[in-house]
This record gives sequence, structure tokens and C-alpha cells, in this order.
Amino acid sequence: MSSYYPGPIENLIEEFRKMPGIGPKSAQRLAFYVLSITPSDAAALADAVVKAKQSVKHCSSCFNITEEDPCPVCSDEKRDRSLICVVAEPKDMIAIERTKEYKGLYHILGGVISPLDGIGPDNLRIKELLQRLKNGVKEILVALNPTTESETTIFYLSRILKPLGVRLTRIASGLPIGSDMDFADEATISKAIEGRREL
Repeated sequence: MSSYYPGPIENLIEEFRKMPGIGPKSAQRLAFYVLSITPSDAAALADAVVKAKQSVKHCSSCFNITEEDPCPVCSDEKRDRSLICVVAEPKDMIAIERTKEYKGLYHILGGVISPLDGIGPDNLRIKELLQRLKNGVKEILVALNPTTESETTIFYLSRILKPLGVRLTRIASGLPIGSDMDFADEATISKAIEGRREL
């Protein structure tokens, strides 16, 4: 589809196509958008990408994306350190933080178990979660998007965490099946946390 474009446009389209959820037509639209902006806006966009890549890292404790290590949540002394909310991605943590209801810590797995995508338990930060249990953690709240892959992950986590004597809960099913947490409103997420149940 893009083989008739000059080399630099071809390259730009190909780079956009590498992004998740971006197909050939979306990649073309993005490339032509970049062409339509001013040189200073293009430079600002490129600078933002480079700076984000250089300055953003993972928190060594919860694996949130952050400029500081530990991240602001992990370094907040007012947080309940006996409670850890397990989420798949940083965007899920941000969705929960927007509610201003949750006062514990987080652990970001880096995805969910998905054999079709070649993602097994060893590809997630489960060992790191087990390490954190040594610091007086009493409850693990699992807050994963309601998908088949998440259910597999929850089943796996319950199998390894229950024998360790830690309380294991999951958010209530106020989220529609197949939806993403970062698209849910704050009230729905708050109710899902309040209504959490034992696993």
C-alpha cells in the first residue's frame, strides 16, 4: 500500500506500523499528519519521544513507569504497605489512582498470561511479587481487565499465593467483560475495589 511513497515517508509509515493497534491506513494518516505540522512542532514531537525514552524508567519496587526510583507511590509513607494491588500495566494503575480511593501499594505484572502470544508466567513479574511478600504484606488485591487471559493469570496467582497465607482478593465485576480498566470511569472502578471479594 505504501510502496509508491518516497523513502523517508516509507520509513515513517513503517515505524508507525510497529506500534500496537496501528494498521497500514492509520500509519499513513500519522505519517501525513507529521508532514503537515511545522518543523518546530515536528522537532518538539521528536524531542518528546527521545526525552521520554531517556528519562522514564521502571520503579525497582512496583515496576511503574517513573522518573524517580522508587516512584512517588512507593515512596509515599502514608500508603498502606500491607496491601498490594496487582495490575497488568501502568495504565491500569493510573486508572485506579484517578479514583483517589485506593491507599495501598501496587505491583505491575507487565502483562497477563497468554499462551497464544507466547507469554507465560516466567514472562511476568511474579517472582518479584513473591519477593515483596516478605515485607509484611497481608493482602493482594488482583485488579486485571475482565478477559480470558486475565482469568488464567488470576488462577495461576491464586495457586501460588494461597498456600503462602496471604489474603487474596479481586475487584468486583463492575467492569464489563472484555473492557479495559483505563476506559472505565472513576466511580465504576471505586465500586469494583470496594466490592472486592476473596479468591
